[in-house]
Amino acid sequence: MTSEFPLTLEGMGERAEERPGGTLSLDEQTFNEFYAKTSPSLLAYLSRVSGNRTVAHDLLQEAYYHFLRTRLPGMDNAGTKSYLFRIATNLLRDHFRAAKRRRLPLPEAPPDADTSERIQLRSDLEPVFLELKPRERELLWLAYVEGYSHQEVAEILGLKALSIRLLLSRCRRKLARMLRERGLGPED
Repeated sequence: MTSEFPLTLEGMGERAEERPGGTLSLDEQTFNEFYAKTSPSLLAYLSRVSGNRTVAHDLLQEAYYHFLRTRLPGMDNAGTKSYLFRIATNLLRDHFRAAKRRRLPLPEAPPDADTSERIQLRSDLEPVFLELKPRERELLWLAYVEGYSHQEVAEILGLKALSIRLLLSRCRRKLARMLRERGLGPED
């Protein structure tokens, strides 16, 4: 997953500069380009893992806020995007911890205006996907929707790279079993 968008200090020339607090200063155009390139996939990730589009939008904005306040020298483009996903993942975990402490159920997400086929697929898979633990949803989404390598998933989630293959295998088997139980998967 590489990006053509330059975000390293070395690749930005006069479009970025390091500010006194160690944070990266992007001009408005540079940030808008980066946001346009990364926000759709980040929003999709946050929506699926959180199960709530409103929460996902809030976390998306907070992720970019933290990203802009972070020192980024030495990262290549793929590393920069991975770092943004890591920020978002940590915000998701904080959100789930806070929700657990409050013991309040997360509100249902409003329906999206999609085609009937996508709505049917979503209505079949989404409840099953949301039954998975947040960590399982994170793993599956990053690996199979975002297409990150095992090493990149490990970096985003703060896990050891060698454990990702095993964890993904367990998540896939669990999801397949859940889908079969609902008549949505192939029989054994």
